[in-house]
Order: sequence, then C-alpha cells, then structure tokens
Amino acid sequence: MSESAPLPKKAWLWPITMAVLVILVSSRSVVAGPEISNIDKVAHFSVYGLIATLVCRIRPGWRSAFAAVCIVSAFGATDEWHQAYVPGRSPDWRDWIADTSGAALAVTLYTGWAWYRRLLEMPVWPRRARRVEQREQTQAAACDEQSAS
Repeated sequence: MSESAPLPKKAWLWPITMAVLVILVSSRSVVAGPEISNIDKVAHFSVYGLIATLVCRIRPGWRSAFAAVCIVSAFGATDEWHQAYVPGRSPDWRDWIADTSGAALAVTLYTGWAWYRRLLEMPVWPRRARRVEQREQTQAAACDEQSAS
C-alpha cells in the first residue's frame, strides 16, 4: 500500500477562509440582498459549491469528492443550526438542501469532467504563472548543481 504525500498546510487556506466568511455573514441579523423570491437558495447553492470545489481540489479522486460533499454538507447543517441562535435569523432545511446540492454538483463537475477542471485551474494571470514556473526551474537547476558538486 503506497503512502500518500503529505498535504501542504496552505491547501486548506481558501476553504477555511470561505467557511469563516460564511460564519461571519450568517452571524448577522440582517443580510443584504435583492428582494427576489428564493434568491438565497441560489446563493447557498453557489457558495457551498465553491467551498466543496476548494475542498475537493486538495486531493484528487472520487473518494475525496465524496468526502468534500460530506464535509461541506455537515458544515451547512451546523451553519443552519447556528442561525437558530442569531436574533432575526432562523434555520431552514431548504437552505441545507441547497448547500448539499450545490456541493454535490460542483464536486461532480470538477471530478468528472477534465475540461471543466482545466478551466477552473487555468491561471488567472498567465504571465505571473510563467514567471513562477521559470523561478522554480531555476531553483531546481541550482539545487541539482549543488548536489552534483
């Protein structure tokens, strides 16, 4: 049985950041938004889909995808429970369904369709990505020279 590589600590930075933002927003008594019926469900679906994708990116594969959906669904349930204690807010099981559905769809698309995954992983700033890649190659070459000496 092969041992998997250890995860870099920064791999959890974005998922945790998004989760903290969700907690901060759900702790407010009033959340600004348009007066459109059920728009909050779209927001839940989208935000929890993003969080699940960020968790899924940490390790590839369907097993990790399933774990990401479970983790994000549990987080959504605890967020709804937390809202029961916030004045002016109330838990809604339909929000949790939107959370879990968004997570499941996002992770399925990310894990199952390579073109979608490549689209999401495309560098936003390609020039910077090339500079970072060149720097890494230069550092690797320097290390190789030192070890050869």
